Amino acid sequence: SSADAAGVPVMLYDIPGRTGTRIEPETMLRLAEHPRITAVKDCAYDFLGSTKVISRTGLAYYSGCEELNLPLYAVGGAGYVSTVANVAPRQLRAVLDAYDAGDTTEAARLNQLLLPLTELMMASGLPGTVTAKALVEAGPVREPLQPAGREATDGLRAAYEELLRA
Repeated sequence: SSADAAGVPVMLYDIPGRTGTRIEPETMLRLAEHPRITAVKDCAYDFLGSTKVISRTGLAYYSGCEELNLPLYAVGGAGYVSTVANVAPRQLRAVLDAYDAGDTTEAARLNQLLLPLTELMMASGLPGTVTAKALVEAGPVREPLQPAGREATDGLRAAYEELLRA
């Protein structure tokens, strides 16, 4: 198998929105038996299925859906593989730090502060790579992606600056 050939730990990417195919929870349970498969980036939007796999395996489950970072962590997830963290790493980390400290109210408050930026970056109709690059002014996006327009970039910048003031 590819996992055998890799010779290193393998993180499965369950991102049906990009691949068109879902790794079903029952399949994930079988894959977890492979010694090199150690982690999952979960963007399947199946919280029940994810929780089931977390509870039955030793896989490190990372949220791949920004809005599920805190909920998945709360049920045993390992963290996140985040687009928003490219521009707001301290703010995302603060959510999990508050949760780890036992302050779930503060974790929820900090998570809510991230929502406007998260929504613009991840649900504006533009791919997250495009919105992240627009915010950090990291040069051109690769084809066939197109850069964010001025209006989208201005909205992203406003939401980002508001988060920094919070």
